[in-house]
Amino acid sequence: MTDLVFDCLGAAADRYAAAPTLVLRLRVAETTGTPIHAIALRCQIRLDVQRRRYSPEEAERLMDLFGETSRWGETLKPLQLLTVSTMVTSFTGSTEVDLEVPFTYDLDVATTKYFHALDEGVIPFVLMFNGTIFSKTGEGFSVELVPWHKETTYSVPVATWREVMDVHFPNSGWVRLGRDVLEQLRSFRSQHGITSWDETVERLLKAEGEAAGRETG
Repeated sequence: MTDLVFDCLGAAADRYAAAPTLVLRLRVAETTGTPIHAIALRCQIRLDVQRRRYSPEEAERLMDLFGETSRWGETLKPLQLLTVSTMVTSFTGSTEVDLEVPFTYDLDVATTKYFHALDEGVIPFVLMFNGTIFSKTGEGFSVELVPWHKETTYSVPVATWREVMDVHFPNSGWVRLGRDVLEQLRSFRSQHGITSWDETVERLLKAEGEAAGRETG
């Protein structure tokens, strides 16, 4: 029987990916001396949000996810990020492999709301592994499953997540709109000769603020 140990050595933005992608550097060690032919590895990533403190400003932004801080003892639960896969090639002893983690900037996604709410510090990742191990034996190959209890933790700096997003969306965010609302915005922009979506929304917000001021005045 093989025995695998997983560690995360670091995290960095993939500056050449087609979409926002974080690269986690993993070390995979086999402790019994069995030569490993390959591992079809899957990794479920969870955010262990209880493992860090939050500033008052961060807590306010997290109300959509967890409610008032007085209830966080009940509501501050781990968030599932995603499951990713990679192939680990032949090794004996230990090897290192990159695990690519794609991100979205869709603020309707709970984990993106969480990332976006953080100013500084770290994002507490839990990496839980499973998959299939192909190892060499005297009679050929054997096949085993990676036990579900194999896991490791890593604290990804918030600054690294921001770097991942800024590679593709510098100083930007995304809001998903219904097609009818988007068409109304497009029509308003066209009618007023506005050159950007930022200016379109700013002008509407300004008009709403002025209307509210007249009502209270």
